Amino acid sequence: MTVFSHPEFDDHEHLSFFSDPETGLKAIVAIHNSSRGPALGGCRMFPYADDEAALRDVLRLSRGMTYKSALANLDLGGGKSVIIGDPHTQKSDALLEAMGRHVEGLGGQYIAAEDSGTSVADLKVIGRQTRHVAGIAEHIAFDGQPSNGDPSPTTAYGVFAGLKAAVKHKLGREDLTGLKVAVQGVGNVGYRLARHLKEAGAELWVYDIYRENMQRAVDELGAHPASADDILFLPVDVIAPCAMGAVLNDTSIPRLQASVIAGAANNLLQRPDHDQALKDRGILYAPDFAINAGGIIDVFYESTGASPEEVRAHVEGIGETLTEIFTRSDSTGTPTGVVANLLAEERFRKHDEASAQAY
Repeated sequence: MTVFSHPEFDDHEHLSFFSDPETGLKAIVAIHNSSRGPALGGCRMFPYADDEAALRDVLRLSRGMTYKSALANLDLGGGKSVIIGDPHTQKSDALLEAMGRHVEGLGGQYIAAEDSGTSVADLKVIGRQTRHVAGIAEHIAFDGQPSNGDPSPTTAYGVFAGLKAAVKHKLGREDLTGLKVAVQGVGNVGYRLARHLKEAGAELWVYDIYRENMQRAVDELGAHPASADDILFLPVDVIAPCAMGAVLNDTSIPRLQASVIAGAANNLLQRPDHDQALKDRGILYAPDFAINAGGIIDVFYESTGASPEEVRAHVEGIGETLTEIFTRSDSTGTPTGVVANLLAEERFRKHDEASAQAY
């Protein structure tokens, strides 16, 4: 396994590997950039095929968090952690506490939050061994409802706001009635996004690897079930990938029929040049780290005492950020992902330069 020469290594500040034989914990923590503040990012648990797959994921995800926080104008850096294992069969309190000890040993450089395969309850267990966890405090959410700290509702609302901006820009419509949307993955975020879309009048197609998730969307939202092989390639207006990343690639892009890609999943592009491939096909891509920033915004405000109205306004700003990205892309001919990267880099590199000048 290579690190410094790894294709996903991007001058990451820190990378640590942790193994605890007693609990079976095998974990990796990556900190990409902390110029804007401590590196906050989710703790993911997933049964990776091998160590290389886990390393690739944590490097990509941590970099994405740097760009996400910068693009959302938050005083946070970018980090991520992954636990190698099946969250349904291998997770235990002892394993999570071992993870907490590792996070604590990093001295606050990295702050863990909920992610795929972990929950608020899991983060509270991790928090028994470290102060450096976020997204676990009970508060009143942006919608005025009590929240246990789970950022999923805010993430979904932010994706909904961004999807509406994309539809307006590409299709010239603000009314979503009759809009055809395929949602890949209807877990915590995907289901809530689907519910927002249903309430706005959209027609839904859904797929999830867990049959009970898909059945809930069918039963409660009137969605049409789709297969794993078909969900991305249906003749719909919008594809909303809300599961794992790298689904936009050499194989899938030529088969897409949608005009807009706007979903909650991280790292949707398998390679950076797939951004251009989508543009060449006339498909508007809402960069994932721009559209799915609602959760990190929610977690950031948890400790500031901000009002629900302030959180909502910041999350709705995701639509404005995307509109700026789309407009710049149109005027320059540059793919939307490249534009989003440049905008984020402007923001965190200013902090890098300011920090350097301080010394």
